[in-house]
Amino acid sequence: MFTKRTSLIAGAVAASCLPSLGLAQSVDVTPLNGEIGFIFTTFMFLVAGFLVFWMAAGFAMLEAGLVRSKNVAMQLTKNIGLFSLASLFYYLIGYNLMYPGDGWSIEGTLGAFGPAVLEAVGLADTEADMTYASVGSDFFFQLMFCAATASIVSGALAERIKLWPFLVFTVLLTAVIYPIQASWKWGGGFLDAMGFLDFAGSTVVHSVGGWAALTGAIILGPRIGKYTKEGKTVPIPGSNLTLATLGTFILWLGWFGFNGGSQLYMDTAGNVADISRIFANTNTAAAGGAVAALILTQLLYKKPDLTMVLNGALAGLVSITAEPLFPSLGTATLIGAVGGVIVVLAVPMLDRFKIDDVVGAIPVHLFAGIWGTIAVVFTNSEASLGTQLYSIIVVGIFVVIASAVVWFVLKSTLGIRVEEEVEINGLDMAELGMEAYPEFGRS
Repeated sequence: MFTKRTSLIAGAVAASCLPSLGLAQSVDVTPLNGEIGFIFTTFMFLVAGFLVFWMAAGFAMLEAGLVRSKNVAMQLTKNIGLFSLASLFYYLIGYNLMYPGDGWSIEGTLGAFGPAVLEAVGLADTEADMTYASVGSDFFFQLMFCAATASIVSGALAERIKLWPFLVFTVLLTAVIYPIQASWKWGGGFLDAMGFLDFAGSTVVHSVGGWAALTGAIILGPRIGKYTKEGKTVPIPGSNLTLATLGTFILWLGWFGFNGGSQLYMDTAGNVADISRIFANTNTAAAGGAVAALILTQLLYKKPDLTMVLNGALAGLVSITAEPLFPSLGTATLIGAVGGVIVVLAVPMLDRFKIDDVVGAIPVHLFAGIWGTIAVVFTNSEASLGTQLYSIIVVGIFVVIASAVVWFVLKSTLGIRVEEEVEINGLDMAELGMEAYPEFGRS
């Protein structure tokens, strides 16, 4: 709790700076007690939002490293395009659809359509307006989650999907599909009323992206040459594991904002202590997932698999996202480790069904997201296994049906898959007329 002494110190420091600024020393710049929580929580949202924004770079680098060099420019274009479109359409439709307030058009199910509106320029006029955080900071923070959902889909469908149909899907995902299901939990909808717990979005964000990616991968079909007629899987190595590793570390860093900012308040010492606990649990879960994948691939394949280790770390992060506050460090490590094991086992399972996921997004975000949502019951006494499972199923059914409708409409109109010759030669030249590595040739 901020004390009077804290306020006096802050006022003294500010006053000492006034002469150098040419301001009258009589000006009182000490924040009112009612403003302090507003200031710190707003600041937290902005900083956490910066970190989650940096995850867009992580997704871009991870995908650029795991696709072949002839498709790298295409993946980078998709990532800058999807983030920009998400920013626009979450503003125009998604934010108010996700947080309808008193504007429910169908109570508890569907929110109001309309663009987001921020505060007027300047501070809020009344103390009642400063009981939480600025609308601008909340909008900025929540937008980053929405954009991350679309990034998940991008990697899974790489190397064979057309640019513009993918971007059209991104618009509908970020403007409508994601906000509607998120309103059921984070917008005070029926799942929240039932007691569904999903702290930072193992289901609301990660599983949603995973379900959309899975649906798209099935409808789109695998890459040419990925599976033989005999049913064998042909490995298709990525172009740059250095970039993929960099992307993983960037995502790891961004996750501290993802989970830490989801504490939602930074107005008391208790909330700050909880944020620090969330940071520690988030980190150790990632480490647990990476080490589990490292050991398991050594045991299964006689050599460690770097791509599995990278995805193991990400799966650990996804697994702890549903509840990063209550677990101990040891329990958080185990939750993350299970996520790492899930990835190592799920990747070959998808191959047996000939579901081609280029970067492993479906095991990481969908399967580990489901596990993380279930794992809440082991650490949070308020969680109900039945409610957690029900919510997973409801969200999954909605996203699969909505995504399938969009994918099939796009397939029958614009077409979603590039021609065979384009896929063989690479999407960079055919779709963009440029290459990421023109001096090195293609592979």
